[in-house]
Amino acid sequence: MMQRRKPKSLGFTVGALLWGLWMFAAAPASTAAQPAPAAVTAFNTYISALESRLAQQHRSQNGFVAPVASGPQSEMRLRQGELIVEKLTPTAGADLPGAMLHHWRGTAFVPGAKVADFERLMKDFNAYPRHFAPQVLTAKVLAQQGGHLQAVMRVCQRHVITVVMDISYDVSFARLDDRHGYSISRSTMISEIDSPGTSRERALSSSEEHGFMWRLNSYWSYEERDGGLYMQIESVSLTRSIPTGLGWAIGPFVESVPRESLEFTLRSAYNALRR
Repeated sequence: MMQRRKPKSLGFTVGALLWGLWMFAAAPASTAAQPAPAAVTAFNTYISALESRLAQQHRSQNGFVAPVASGPQSEMRLRQGELIVEKLTPTAGADLPGAMLHHWRGTAFVPGAKVADFERLMKDFNAYPRHFAPQVLTAKVLAQQGGHLQAVMRVCQRHVITVVMDISYDVSFARLDDRHGYSISRSTMISEIDSPGTSRERALSSSEEHGFMWRLNSYWSYEERDGGLYMQIESVSLTRSIPTGLGWAIGPFVESVPRESLEFTLRSAYNALRR
């Protein structure tokens, strides 16, 4: 009688993931500390093209929120409460030695919400730990002039391993008219925190960091119509690349984190506006 082949052990899969992540985090600091100049140049070039496209998009009511690429029924799905997330990361073309670029877009529709409601939510940084918990631990505005502000947040990413970072942002809000608005958030400094919340807490030096996050920009577009608010976020991040030989163990995990983070942010904003 033929014996059934045993499925691959879940313990093996989890063990391989944990081993891969440990190797990723334990790699010599010199291999991960800061992105190579060529990677920074490629990232900045990509951001410049993206911001040019968004600037053009935000000049007109028509197409102010980018159409969702998932099909003609997308608006119906959005009005039924579905969040639609799309991967926009280019498959090729950018020279990013030692780094990875991640680009995701998420769209949602909030019945009854207005542009003013969204801006009130997103400008109230002191309330971020309540609306965006458990990812946002603390948040505060350092300076503000009109729709332009500088803010700092302490964020926590828990995906098998826990990473805590202090991120400084330059943020601006603007409107085309009373029913169309957008915001741009660019990271200006990201520090990885060692032993957070203890007497040994400290920011790792640039030579000690692991490259979990080097750059993070977010772009919101929001439009009031159909009895509610369409809101769309695009997130572009730059992280350390996966070391040679570890792609099989942690590649899918590393690539899933930016998507999950964007989806969490979009879902949290949706829930806050529905209250």
